[in-house]
Amino acid sequence: MKRPYWKEECKKKWIDPSQIGSKIAFLRSKGKTICTLNGSFDLLHAGHLHIIYEAKKLADILLVALNSDSSIRQYKGPDRPIVPLEARLEMISAIEFIDFITWFDETDPRCLLDKVRPDFHVNGAEYGTNCIEAETVKKNGGKLVLVDRIDGLSTSQIIKKIHTLCAAS
Repeated sequence: MKRPYWKEECKKKWIDPSQIGSKIAFLRSKGKTICTLNGSFDLLHAGHLHIIYEAKKLADILLVALNSDSSIRQYKGPDRPIVPLEARLEMISAIEFIDFITWFDETDPRCLLDKVRPDFHVNGAEYGTNCIEAETVKKNGGKLVLVDRIDGLSTSQIIKKIHTLCAAS
């Protein structure tokens, strides 16, 4: 029996942004609780796995929303992302404890969060309780949960280390 090509398999977790409302309605009709987590997830690392795992523990369904390439360029600059959206979607799809993945073009996820109305939304503790998502999550009846960052594990720190190593050689 021929096994499916991995790129087709990973797409089973993808929700096109235009379909997010109907998919969430279906999940809610089945009584599922939903947790959201968003970010660029550029240069996937163990710090990302930590926050993803903590988010999954909160609800039946974990929906991870990725910033599109144009969104990342708007807030991180023209040299980012390092890894394009489709490749980031593929990598994130391989993580077992993620149920679904979507993406958004805005620089922040508030519009998406208004559509999803998550029971929980996870963010890094470094963004604080007054992060940009907080008001949207709370007005829709959800709870904001902050997860501590693992020291030394951020994409920006990894990029800085790579630059330092390249400059030294």
